Amino acid sequence: MNCCLGRIRPPFVSRSCALQNEVFSFYIIKNPRCLIYFACVEDQMLSVDNVSPRFGEMDGSTTNVMEFPKVPSLVENEEWTYTMRRTMQEIVPGLFLGPYSAAMRSKLEILLNHGITHIVCVRQDIEAHFIRPNFPDRFKYLILDIADTVTENIIQHFPKVRQFVDESLTSGGKTLIHGNAGISRSAALVLAYIMEKYGLSCNCAFNLVQQRRFCINPNEGFMAQLAEFEPIYKAQRTLQNGQCSTEKSRNKRRIDQVDDASAPADDMDVTSS
Repeated sequence: MNCCLGRIRPPFVSRSCALQNEVFSFYIIKNPRCLIYFACVEDQMLSVDNVSPRFGEMDGSTTNVMEFPKVPSLVENEEWTYTMRRTMQEIVPGLFLGPYSAAMRSKLEILLNHGITHIVCVRQDIEAHFIRPNFPDRFKYLILDIADTVTENIIQHFPKVRQFVDESLTSGGKTLIHGNAGISRSAALVLAYIMEKYGLSCNCAFNLVQQRRFCINPNEGFMAQLAEFEPIYKAQRTLQNGQCSTEKSRNKRRIDQVDDASAPADDMDVTSS
């Protein structure tokens, strides 16, 4: 199995301080199963275009195997230049990452030309006077109060961002996620979405996003929380998959019971007197 590690980054703390006071619920499975996470990277250049992850049972049963969509391919970006950090890039179809300058009033035509319909605006309270929604009548906004510090609890925002982006894609729209520079906070949100959507590890997702926007650099606290998020989202998906399988089994039993009750009685020999 090939390694998904991308460019070497400084080691980050094993657990974020922001998570130390969080309360987590854990489920203990009555009949434990060994879950395997399959990830395939086609070449040593770490292209993630052909990653097709899944995880399931060791016995080869497909009943509880969880499939994730294949990471979509994008047209190869031009060679990265420093000035590109001031613009937005499409990470996967329908999801863009960039700085606040990509969402300023002077960029309305560019946003419309790219089909943007939803914008996630990431800022602190102290930044609200210069990072703000510029087109509330044109786009649907999700405004998040997130500080770019290693102790900030960013993981709590992952579900609402996932829901917001999925809502946009389902309606045929496109989403831009921006902070101030499009490097740390907004990049972490995009990474989390990519991980959960396509079943990727933190490192694989980082490699994918960095191929599209080279300047991303989430702070160490955010990277630690992304590493924590990987087993969390996989466990949630496994639990959901198990619940779906259980419900399907129950429905099948109900159908079988109805069929048995409505079936004609077995043929019997009848002797005429």
